[in-house]
Amino acid sequence: MRWAAAALGLFLAGLALQLSGAPEWSWWALYLACYITGGWEPALAGLQALREKTLDVDLLMVLAAIGAASIGEITDGALLIVIFATSGALEALATARTEDSVRGLLTLAPETATVVTSDGVEQVRPAAELEIGDEVLIRPGERVPADGTVLSGSSDVDQATITGEPLPVDVTTGSEVFAGTLNGTGALRVWVGRRAEDSVVARIAALVEQAGQTKARTQLFIEKVEQRYSIGMVIATVALFTIPLLLGSDLRESLLRAMTFMIVASPCAVVLATMPPLLAAIANAGRHGVLVKSAVVMEHLGTTTKVAFDKTGTLTRGTPEVAEVRVLDPAFSRDELLRLAAAAERSSEHPLAAAVVRAAEREELTLPPAEEFAALPGRGVTARVAGHHVEIGAAPDNYEVTAGRTPVLVRRDGEPVGLLAITDRPRPEAAEAVASTRALTSDPVLLTGDSAAGASELAAHVGITDVRAGLLPERKLDEVEAMQAAGHRVAFVGDGINDAPALATAHAGVAMGGAASDLTLQTADAIIVRDDLNAIPAVIELSRRARRVVTANLVIAGTFIAVLVTWDLVGHLPLPLGVAGHEGSTILVALNGLRLLRRAAWKAA
Repeated sequence: MRWAAAALGLFLAGLALQLSGAPEWSWWALYLACYITGGWEPALAGLQALREKTLDVDLLMVLAAIGAASIGEITDGALLIVIFATSGALEALATARTEDSVRGLLTLAPETATVVTSDGVEQVRPAAELEIGDEVLIRPGERVPADGTVLSGSSDVDQATITGEPLPVDVTTGSEVFAGTLNGTGALRVWVGRRAEDSVVARIAALVEQAGQTKARTQLFIEKVEQRYSIGMVIATVALFTIPLLLGSDLRESLLRAMTFMIVASPCAVVLATMPPLLAAIANAGRHGVLVKSAVVMEHLGTTTKVAFDKTGTLTRGTPEVAEVRVLDPAFSRDELLRLAAAAERSSEHPLAAAVVRAAEREELTLPPAEEFAALPGRGVTARVAGHHVEIGAAPDNYEVTAGRTPVLVRRDGEPVGLLAITDRPRPEAAEAVASTRALTSDPVLLTGDSAAGASELAAHVGITDVRAGLLPERKLDEVEAMQAAGHRVAFVGDGINDAPALATAHAGVAMGGAASDLTLQTADAIIVRDDLNAIPAVIELSRRARRVVTANLVIAGTFIAVLVTWDLVGHLPLPLGVAGHEGSTILVALNGLRLLRRAAWKAA
């Protein structure tokens, strides 16, 4: 980044001197310094690629810039250097940030753990040194240090980082827990089942890093064409210089013709035919709350053939809400039941309790004071409200609610008086966004770590028929890979750490930015900043429009190159006219691409 910034600064300083009429040597010196600061790294990388018998596009641009300088067009050459140095620096910065996020993921698990020895003594050890078979004590509010099985105790554990489930899971003897998840109100003794390097959270980090390295090799389609084109151009330039020279032509004339050919045949116009439409589309998407990280991503979004959605925090809000209040005692009204439950739950830190209190607040109910409050890990809460003993906890199996909802039973003085059904509500625009997505691609799919019942209920509401539930992060990744192996270009939409491997592997990974983790934001290719699902079909259509503009630009650029090259080979193309034609075609395609900056381009999408 520092070298690229220095190259840009030197270029702008040289341009200012040139336009102000300063002595030629002064701005030439600044431009040459720009060549050195911005060109040494791509030139070095290109030379290393040549050792592997590969012609690097960046090296070709450096050679074209040198060629431009050799015939007096140093301004054009310096501009090329700045463009490619900046592009490489931004790519390196994005890669470094992703690596930092992967390392940060491993800090989810605590650094130390409380180990209980065979004689009952508690010892604090580094979590990384835990061995299979160790017994650890996890107190309320602590993070689980290792994957394992509960030996004793009961609690509620927030496993959203691993499974994506919106509600804490009640665990008791025999339950499985995962490193990095957050223990709730009870103490647990856990038998360690995996070493730190084999834990689920460590495997997530490894999967993200592996997928990121694979995806980093992805190129724009035009860059793949450029590599073949560049080889032919270099061969033709060398031939155009050496053959006439061998046949007795003047050295200066042969060099001038070869350099003119290199300028007019340079793929710079083709690059600019591609980049402005994609960059304009990126800027337009950004104004509408969608951060697309690169031109490659913008190109990929338009080729999407299937969209896979996560459930919690993506199609839903990710926050539990009371969906149903069922009165079981005729002596109670709905408001009285909700007031009683909220009063008892007000002192609890459990997310279900918060949902009950929010429901009462929305209906502006006045809550009576609660006394003798007690939280019972894994079972609920008790309190004394208005002289009555109130118990709130999980409902027995004989109390049925709609599939996918969590039933909470309210008792007063031992008698059941009401039932609350709590769920994670879908986003209001989810059904519309799914329908719009289906119109652009094939039928979407729901990939979630949540239960099959909850996933099916949501899918029916938003209009998704392909539901795959109960998926841990590795299984989500497997599902994405299977769809891509079947020929689909998958755009995966998620928000949690558990979604990161699938986001990294998908043809295009899209994160819902409102509650997304740092790792998710860094791993994703695009981020929906305003948390509006309708932006997904909109940005896909915008990308397709950008691709159509790119195609038109390539036709324009190709026509100009063909005419100028033919003129140079068959006749005598004056250098100023060649440069004017080359630069004119570049400006023309750039302006055509910038049309996508208009607000109408997003509306049309």
